[in-house]
Amino acid sequence: MIRVALRGVREHLVRFSLSVLAVTLGVAFVVGTFAFRGMLSSTFDAIITTSVNADVYVHGADEVTADLTHPGTGPTSTAGFGPQRNPVPATLADDVASVDGVQRAVPDFSGPVVLVGADGTAVVTSGPPSLGFAIDPEYPTAHLTEGAWPADGQIVLETGAVEASGLRTGDVTTVVLGDAPREVTVSGTFAIDASAAGAVLVGFDTATAQAAFAPDGLVAQISVYADPGVKESALAARVAAALPASADAQAVTGAQVRAQARESIQEVLGFLQTFLLIFAAIALVVGAFIIANAFAMAVRERQRENALLRAIGASPAQVFATVLAQALAVGLVGAALGVGGGVLLVHAIRAVLARFGMALGGDVPLSGGQVALAVALGTVLCLVAAALPARRAALVPPVQAMREDVAPERGTGRRALVGAALAVVGAGTLALASRLGSALDAAVTGWAWLDGANPRVVLGVGAGLLLLGVLVGSPAMARWVLRALGAPAAFALKPLGGLARGNVTRNPRRTAATAGALLIGMALVACTGVIAASTEASVATVVHTELRAPLLVDSATLQLPTGAVDAVRAVPGVGRLDVVRLGSTGAAVGDGDAQAVELAGVSDAFFRSALRVEPLQGDPSAALADGEAAVARRTARTLGLQVGDQVRLGLGAGTTAVRVGAVFDSQVVAVGVVVRDDVFDGVIPAAQARVRAAYVTPADGTDVPTLRTDLREAVTPFLVLTVRDRDETASAVADQVDQAIAILYALLALSIVIALLGIVNTLALSVIERTREIGLLRAVGLGRLQLAGVIALESVLIAVYGTVLGVATGIAVSAALPGVLADEGLSRLAVPWGQVLAVLGVAVVIGLVASVGPALRAARLPVLEAVTVE
Repeated sequence: MIRVALRGVREHLVRFSLSVLAVTLGVAFVVGTFAFRGMLSSTFDAIITTSVNADVYVHGADEVTADLTHPGTGPTSTAGFGPQRNPVPATLADDVASVDGVQRAVPDFSGPVVLVGADGTAVVTSGPPSLGFAIDPEYPTAHLTEGAWPADGQIVLETGAVEASGLRTGDVTTVVLGDAPREVTVSGTFAIDASAAGAVLVGFDTATAQAAFAPDGLVAQISVYADPGVKESALAARVAAALPASADAQAVTGAQVRAQARESIQEVLGFLQTFLLIFAAIALVVGAFIIANAFAMAVRERQRENALLRAIGASPAQVFATVLAQALAVGLVGAALGVGGGVLLVHAIRAVLARFGMALGGDVPLSGGQVALAVALGTVLCLVAAALPARRAALVPPVQAMREDVAPERGTGRRALVGAALAVVGAGTLALASRLGSALDAAVTGWAWLDGANPRVVLGVGAGLLLLGVLVGSPAMARWVLRALGAPAAFALKPLGGLARGNVTRNPRRTAATAGALLIGMALVACTGVIAASTEASVATVVHTELRAPLLVDSATLQLPTGAVDAVRAVPGVGRLDVVRLGSTGAAVGDGDAQAVELAGVSDAFFRSALRVEPLQGDPSAALADGEAAVARRTARTLGLQVGDQVRLGLGAGTTAVRVGAVFDSQVVAVGVVVRDDVFDGVIPAAQARVRAAYVTPADGTDVPTLRTDLREAVTPFLVLTVRDRDETASAVADQVDQAIAILYALLALSIVIALLGIVNTLALSVIERTREIGLLRAVGLGRLQLAGVIALESVLIAVYGTVLGVATGIAVSAALPGVLADEGLSRLAVPWGQVLAVLGVAVVIGLVASVGPALRAARLPVLEAVTVE
């Protein structure tokens, strides 16, 4: 029977080729995800090995786990790789240097910098940081490649920064460091033992870096290098004993820091891998529809062949095994091709990232286990998808299968009931997700296990149930919906429209299965489009309702140099300037452990002059005036805070107890704790605070457009600053949303391509199955172009049907998003009806493209041969 199965695959290569391609695309995405994650992991592992190379580190004893925003902060710092800690005095380096076995102790003087390139504009990366630091000529993994190490007024550039900036040794340029821009000379270039992954690394002399990055004498850590032959553990113990108790510091081995850094990196990469695997799963599920439909039609076509096998003694189990053997062959071939395609995909991604300035080092790692998993996944997918058609082939009685007429199709009533039940449960789950996400009180349902659930997870479950319900019930809807969709074609394009509508409604199960792949893809596309439109609408609403100040000074690096604030304040016509400073710290309630929060420092009149928020408990303005904290809704819920509670803010010995005076809801300040400037200064060290933005209110009688022009001139020397009014702010955020959505669309395009293959596959098999019917139509006078038109109309109707159901499902899922994603700024639901119409137009194009091959095949069928086919 295995020989029979393989002969069937060999003799019908066209029939199975698109199924192979569907498996290939899905498996390629899975393999590409594993390989991409491995490449990123090896890149950052090399960065950690290069940058975290000291034998012992002295850093803060108090820590809170924070989000890893920028993996990798330069050759002399581990800040950003692991949990956030309280800073330590840089003078500890002198005490540590005197410990027996210490060769040298180097404080970490590093921070953000803006570098002006050879073209006179700021070097802005697509994500990696621009970091300035005190370069250590004795640093073991940094090697001078040209020129000399920097003195006062000079810088050295890492080779990646040289390429990004276009600067060369001896060039004079500008950097924004600390308070103001300053002119510097490039004294040389250096290389590190790992890829910088797109980061712009700028080295300064120690005095300049210390003045810019540690004006208060506090640093993130001190790197300690041992004398030859001294073990890390022994040296760490000696250094720890030498640390004064008042320093609130600890000494740990370099191996411990490296392990913690790798753990943090792997956690972030795990989220990325999960995100990509979701799209891989979508591609595989969509591919499963194609495979199942192809095998169902193949079994239907080969009923007489299966009957002959049964007649000569083959058992139902052997017929079942024959079909599964063909699925196994398709799965193995498709998965093997997918492994190669995944590796090529990662090489292509690396090339694209390199063009955008993020060069990833290392090879494309792919373990044997990952290859085996991908191959097994593709193979199991084929076997599962072909199981039901194989069962039908095995259970068809030989006498019935040898008849010329096809057994009547079963009814769809049961599927309609099951589909409706799943859809109702899914809709209820979506409503629950919206409630969980928007509620201030953590007790929504009264069931702790449910109230503690992640609203996004509940949203995913609800969306899955609703989509499954639509897919299950689709055959019951297909005949009626397609009759309505095909009515215009049947009326306007007689008799071709009627023939096409009859063909797609005659077998609603097959039509629904074919449209199912496109349904999934279009549901995701519609949901993504609604997210984009809703975000833009929400931003526009937020900007015009929450922003009191007419002008906003912002930065492409998310940080304003302190000198820029003085430059803005000095512009004539500025009536009031509200500066927002941010700092990450710990927050604890009672005796609980500290959790990472974003602390904002503002003036006591901030909520009256710069920002309008919705008070949920208490009065935010009064809270700031009294020196109390105003807490964003999401943070209040996470920490369990209410008005009147005491919260401890800070790290180490410098904690401050603050009373919660208000809880508010805002899309601009979605998370965090807002305190008055004097409270902020008592919690966040000056070197760790960053100016995030400045809100400008014009003086009475000042023309806003004129003031905006003057402000733009004032901040021009700072290179990365922008001055926007409300409309420009909304537009800038919308542009960022569009860029993110474009990535999602690109990933979803894979599912649409696979769905297109499904329609092609179904139509091609349908032409084979209806060969005799097509021959009879041609014999009674139907022309080649007319026949091609019928096939095209069938394809368009299937594509439009899948798109209509998909878009409707996507919009239904999107209705829950404002509640679930309110903290991310999505407060309004907006359906982009223009885009919906465009998607329907795309469906027509998809249908026409999918019909080309099958239509040509049908039109070329010889009439006499076709009518004699049995």
